[in-house]
Amino acid sequence: MTNYDAGDVLTVHGGTPLNGELRVRGAKNLVSKAMVAAVLGETPSRLYDVPAIRDVEVVTGLLELHGVKVTRGELDGELIFDPSNVESANVDEINVHAGSSRIPILFCGPLLHRLGHAFIPDLGGCNIGGRPIDFHIQALREFGAVVDKSEKGMDITAPDGLRGAKLELPYPSVGATEQILLTAVRAEGVTELRNAAVEPEIIDLICVLQKMGAIIKVHTDRVIEIQGVPRLTGYNHRPIPDRIEAASWGAAALATRGDVFVRGARQADMMTFLNLFTSVGGAFEIDDAPGTGGIRFWHPGGELKAVAMETDVHPGFMTDWQQPMVVALTQARGLSIVHETVYERRLGYTAALNQMGATIQTYRECLGGTPCRFGRRNFMHSAVIAGPSKLHAADLVIPDLRAGFSHLIAALAAEGTSRVYGVKLIQRGYEDFEGKLNALGAHVELG
Repeated sequence: MTNYDAGDVLTVHGGTPLNGELRVRGAKNLVSKAMVAAVLGETPSRLYDVPAIRDVEVVTGLLELHGVKVTRGELDGELIFDPSNVESANVDEINVHAGSSRIPILFCGPLLHRLGHAFIPDLGGCNIGGRPIDFHIQALREFGAVVDKSEKGMDITAPDGLRGAKLELPYPSVGATEQILLTAVRAEGVTELRNAAVEPEIIDLICVLQKMGAIIKVHTDRVIEIQGVPRLTGYNHRPIPDRIEAASWGAAALATRGDVFVRGARQADMMTFLNLFTSVGGAFEIDDAPGTGGIRFWHPGGELKAVAMETDVHPGFMTDWQQPMVVALTQARGLSIVHETVYERRLGYTAALNQMGATIQTYRECLGGTPCRFGRRNFMHSAVIAGPSKLHAADLVIPDLRAGFSHLIAALAAEGTSRVYGVKLIQRGYEDFEGKLNALGAHVELG
């Protein structure tokens, strides 16, 4: 573990309940996509409440490489995008970003409309299971794009322009749905997408595109219809709050027997999480005050209860909520069952929890009735958690973004001093998490 610099290691003195309040900003999974959407406009766009996270830095760099001028507005968290000089970027410069984000694939449609050409490097992102780009590439070909693979990535052109198409996804993939939306809005004719993802961040992206002049109909049966338009203008938009971060802090309050008010969190986006949170024995309270409202999460005392949990696409229990909640479930009495149906390698982090004193057994079998995205292939994707377990400190290495925050919660709930390595991964999706922890009374320091 000597390869980590001081800014990538967090020392956590555990055993103290988290108490206090914090604020969540715009959703990571919407903000980055809205930034890409700005390329489609012929006038500047303005995005508010943008979190200071690594993913925003990566997308800003990609936009600037393609000639989009990105400036900060007068308000805290306000970014302005001027796409009037969009241009092709140097392949090697784009490749600098390869491995740090999967966002580059979403530039395809906007760049094809603006330039007639796009280059996409090999993609990175968290190693939590297969997130194939086959859906993306096949969809682009249906629109009329020509995809040529090279050593460094993919060259994509549209010699005859892009035309609307009838598409059906084999799985309601969020990324593929975003790709199709960003491509279809300026494609000639009508696009019909079946089995689309309908997560709150997708609906918010549709709101962004509608503000730009797009014509998009969302039907109740996962069908989205897009009528292409010849031009789009910029937008002014305040994104939905980050429901993943909000739930992570809620799980942290539960695991540490604390009381945390998450300013900005919205009930409508988190109903499935709140149902499970209550079933486990947590308590919450909604404050709907305009501008200052949020959700208070707390441990009401007594024992937590074991539950059965399955992840699923929206409106099911979000896969990104699973890992933080499992830490809380190590403190529940009885046997909790978890069935991860979205990403096949998302339970690897449980080995670190076992190292800290948890009792978690993983299984290849489906311990639940929800169909898995990855079929019957041989992956450890179910778990049984026996609790309550007394967690103790350990040295932990973060494998990916959401597992990293779960390791952090475990270290906060454990007795003793833990060292968490690779915390820069957490900065991809959690703004100023160290400052927020200190504000909640946690005893942590970098280095």
